[in-house]
Amino acid sequence: MRHRLGWKGEGDRPSGRRSVKVTKKEAGKRVVCNSQGYPLSVMDGELYWYPDFIDPVSASALYRQLEKEVIWRQDYLRMGARQVAIPRLQAWYGEQGYRYSGLYLEPQPWLAAHRQLLALLEEQLGLSFNSVLMNLYRDGNDSVGWHADDEPELGINPCIASLSLGATRRFHLRHREHTEQRLSLELGHGALLVMSGPMQHHWRHQIPKTRRPVGPRINLTFRSINPPEG
Repeated sequence: MRHRLGWKGEGDRPSGRRSVKVTKKEAGKRVVCNSQGYPLSVMDGELYWYPDFIDPVSASALYRQLEKEVIWRQDYLRMGARQVAIPRLQAWYGEQGYRYSGLYLEPQPWLAAHRQLLALLEEQLGLSFNSVLMNLYRDGNDSVGWHADDEPELGINPCIASLSLGATRRFHLRHREHTEQRLSLELGHGALLVMSGPMQHHWRHQIPKTRRPVGPRINLTFRSINPPEG
C-alpha cells in the first residue's frame, strides 16, 4: 500500500546540512513531485524508495537542462601500472571538494537545476545537502562496481539521496557480511532512493553493465561533506 513517508522529529530525520536558497527566477520553474514512497525493509540500514518522485514531464525537462549545462569529466583510476578509464562520466558540484579512490573532485558552483532539487528535497522530505556527485551512464557498457559511500568526510551515518533521470537501470544492494541479503531495484526516470542510518557501513551497491539496449541515464547522488578540521 502506498503512503506518505516522512520523519516526525529531528531525531528521526536523516542528517543533512545547510539550506540552499532559490532565487525568484529559479522558483518560477516549478518541478512537480510526488513525495509518496515505500520504506524498504532491510537489516542494518534505512532505505526509502520514491519510484515517482519527479513526474515524467519535469524529469525530462531536468534531464535536458542538465545534459546541456553540466561539465562532465572522464576520470581514470590506476590499476597497477595502467591508467584505466572509469566506465562513466562524472561531475561534482557543491561547497566542498571530494576525494575517493585516489581521485580529487574540485567542486563546481551549483546550477539552477541543482538548487531547485535541493529546495524540493528539503521542502518535501526535510533533507538538506551541500554537495552532489553526478554520473552519466552513456549506454549499457557504463557501470559502477560494488562500493559503499563511506568516505570519512561523509560522517558516521551519511544520508545519500540518489535521483535517476533518463533510461531505467538495475540497482543492486548486497549486505557485506550476510551476503545472502540482497535487493534489486529498477531505478526509472524520476525515481529517488534515499539511503541513511548505518546503511553504508553494512551494505554495498552497484549499477552493473547490461547487454540490453538502453539509452543514457543521469544520476545525481546528493550528500553532505563535512568541512576539513582546522
